[in-house]
Amino acid sequence: MSEFDYDLFVIGAGSGGVRAARMSAIKGAKVAIAEEYWVGGTCVVRGCVPKKFLVYASAYGKGFTAAKGYGWTAKDVSFDWKTLIDAVHDEVSRLSGIYWKNLSNSGVEIIEDRAVFEDANTIRLVKSDTTITAKHILIAVGGTPARLDIPGDDLAITSNEAFHLEKLPKHVVINGGGYIACEFAQIFAGLGSEVCLVYRGDTVLRGFDDDIRAHIHEELKKFGVRVITHANTVKIEDKGDGMKTVHLDTGDTIDADVVMHAVGRVAKTEGLNLEAAGVETRENGSVKVDEYSKTTADHIYAVGDVTDRIQLTPVAIREGAAFAETVFGNNPTAFDHADVASAVFTQPPVGAVGLTEHQARQKYGKIDIYKSVFRPMKNVLSGSDSRMIIKLVVKADDQRVVGVHMAGDDAPEIIQAAAIAVKAGLTKGQFDATCAVHPTVAEEMVTLREKWTPPELGAS
Repeated sequence: MSEFDYDLFVIGAGSGGVRAARMSAIKGAKVAIAEEYWVGGTCVVRGCVPKKFLVYASAYGKGFTAAKGYGWTAKDVSFDWKTLIDAVHDEVSRLSGIYWKNLSNSGVEIIEDRAVFEDANTIRLVKSDTTITAKHILIAVGGTPARLDIPGDDLAITSNEAFHLEKLPKHVVINGGGYIACEFAQIFAGLGSEVCLVYRGDTVLRGFDDDIRAHIHEELKKFGVRVITHANTVKIEDKGDGMKTVHLDTGDTIDADVVMHAVGRVAKTEGLNLEAAGVETRENGSVKVDEYSKTTADHIYAVGDVTDRIQLTPVAIREGAAFAETVFGNNPTAFDHADVASAVFTQPPVGAVGLTEHQARQKYGKIDIYKSVFRPMKNVLSGSDSRMIIKLVVKADDQRVVGVHMAGDDAPEIIQAAAIAVKAGLTKGQFDATCAVHPTVAEEMVTLREKWTPPELGAS
């Protein structure tokens, strides 16, 4: 008989925790998982899934206008926020139920409670005020939206609350310039809100390729979003009747009925009492782990956003699977975090994998760049002047494609296939040897022949 109540106790039933719990149970471990909110975590409940539904909804408004060029006439078109939000919540509830069912069917005990550490092997369940013990513990609590330490900060919402607004705001101010800020700016603008994006940097989407950043910045403005750069919100003032005034460090003010913070996400470790278990964190609160997701405590592991490696749902899932294989499969497995593709669901959306041009120049010195900026065929009859960009970053000495970056319709769908090529280390010659599918935007990836040279270096 084991000296512990469980072989594995998982704190947090998001994508990474659920995958780890299920696979560990399938391998014969006695597993319990604690979740204080809904099973499914950020992605399913208050992140990428409901957000993409809002992206779809916001794109229809532009679609009705574009359809005129193709002979369609739509009269008396209207939008109802409550209908959309109710439908999104229904789908989120359904998906959360599926996660619950899959856990139960795998033999995992689900505990609806907040779990915190008592010591290295003991967990206290806050709501029931009981303790349990486990041989192994997995921290999978994810992240939470960061806030601004400014006067009136409590008057602002985050992405969490954006899915629960009672009505569509008339004027929204969004603080931030990352992917969440840009996505929600176009969501609200597409649904009819007046939107202002306030960002401290020079252009949006820090961390992405500079050509993509500049492209999306311009597309935001074309979409009707007012973009204010080199500015910080320093105060939010309640004006009454639901209105707020946003004060910037430039001296300017902006009135809005909704102010939203989208200034990044932080690991949700506060209050877990990690120090009692000997689990160390970084300065930003994220849990320190090794390549096998083991923390500084020998039998305690962590996966997903709480580790601040790559904050993406599929990464958390793969880390959770690797954990189960390592601890309960007797097969030490480390997930390879290199060349992980990502998408930004702006309008147009972004797809990216591998190194940016700047990163590649720093790492390899000499590189070749191939890129194309063009008007997609779909936009010709619609009258839209939105452009698409496709860019290949190639290591000069062996011609290996080390980065693919694109912005345009279907970019997230295309980048998944491109990621296979980058991960496999394929060369530009192998891209060129691949026959194009015509007419598509993706064919640009295999038809780019002319190297691009920066203007300051002269024509190639």
